Amino acid sequence: MGGASAVSAENLRRHLRVLTEEIGVRLAGGEGERSAAAYIADEGRRCGAEVRIEPFPVRQRDVTAERVEIQMGGVWKSFPCSLFSNTPGTGGVPVEAPLVFFEAPTEYRRPDLGHLKGRAVVHLGSHIESREHYRRLIAAEPAFLMFVDIRYPGSVPLADGMFPEYTRAIGALPTVNVAYQDAWQWHTDGATAARLTVHGGMRDSESSNVIIDLPGDGDEWIVVGGHHDTQADSIGADDNGTGVIAVLELARVLAGQRRQRGIRLISFGAEEQLSVGSAVYVRRHREAVQQYTRFMWNIDSIGSHMGWTDLIVNGSDAMADWLVARFEERDLWVAPRRAVNPYADHFPFVAAGIPSAFLIRPNCVAGRFFHHRPDDDMSRVSFDLVARILDTSASFLETLATCPELPFPRTVDPELAAQARVYWEDLFGGWHPSGMAASGR
Repeated sequence: MGGASAVSAENLRRHLRVLTEEIGVRLAGGEGERSAAAYIADEGRRCGAEVRIEPFPVRQRDVTAERVEIQMGGVWKSFPCSLFSNTPGTGGVPVEAPLVFFEAPTEYRRPDLGHLKGRAVVHLGSHIESREHYRRLIAAEPAFLMFVDIRYPGSVPLADGMFPEYTRAIGALPTVNVAYQDAWQWHTDGATAARLTVHGGMRDSESSNVIIDLPGDGDEWIVVGGHHDTQADSIGADDNGTGVIAVLELARVLAGQRRQRGIRLISFGAEEQLSVGSAVYVRRHREAVQQYTRFMWNIDSIGSHMGWTDLIVNGSDAMADWLVARFEERDLWVAPRRAVNPYADHFPFVAAGIPSAFLIRPNCVAGRFFHHRPDDDMSRVSFDLVARILDTSASFLETLATCPELPFPRTVDPELAAQARVYWEDLFGGWHPSGMAASGR
């Protein structure tokens, strides 16, 4: 790596301690996210990089109190919940309605959802991944929605959000996450009604992308990404504190010399609202991204002690083979998958036609058992493992920035590109001008 120093596990630990223990929850548009962005920018400047912060508008989740009450056997009992981002509260006023369970994996096949009108709907499914399904659900006019994340059958309500392009185009109802085991109890005990009270909701705010540039001699760039925001009530040590500390430590390790291609490290804001910051960046700089970006490497949630490392590849077979070989050279084993994953910051780059790869480390088949929970803390992260992954990343990023020609074509597999176009239009709203500003290189 041209004499660059090795990745330091102690540096990684120091950065993550600031993000999680000093700053804490980093909701998009909130004070914690702004503090994180400022810290990232300061650390980038400390290693001699060119740093800029690009703000963009966002809707901030701003909730002071929230509660679900369920009627079982004529008695009302209270349960915890978490308001989805991009959905309204109840203005602090209780909203009461008869309760109905909706088995989302199958019941969207119903030709008519009219039976949901005026009901408190327990929605068995963590996301609505179809604009048409969401349109039909809102058109049915439920009183409010309670989502059950069926990937994680736990006793804690997870935090999540509704896709902002869906709510912008179609509207939204008060929507909360509830714990799987609580919903199970409601069903088995014959719950008949629900009451939701949420003080607060969403308000206009500002998020930002932090861009750390290590310029090259030419116009081309290799882009590395992570995100600094978290879900509600989560300090996000692994998701995605590990991506942020990766950006900062790679900036330090790779700083101090010129290369043929520049290395641009970006910590994105508002990823947890469906990669809003990354989408804004790609839309805002679309022409430059498509002309000058050669490869995008995204790092998200790579610290889990026990688990395995997935490599999601949106490029050519040659790119997948080359990346896998770089890890295996260092006795690190990854599971390559050719798949379009629209729920991470590499995806808008894929939509723009840029070959991209995404590294993530699950520890159960659904992802990570502490997904979007308050206990996603520093104890979840293996700093030695993260350091090994980043040493490997620094080595191949150096190669990509210095070689005369990249060792794989600048293409996205046509089948994957076609899938990406569908997701880009449906989930993100395509290339509409929301959040765009003057382009730059």
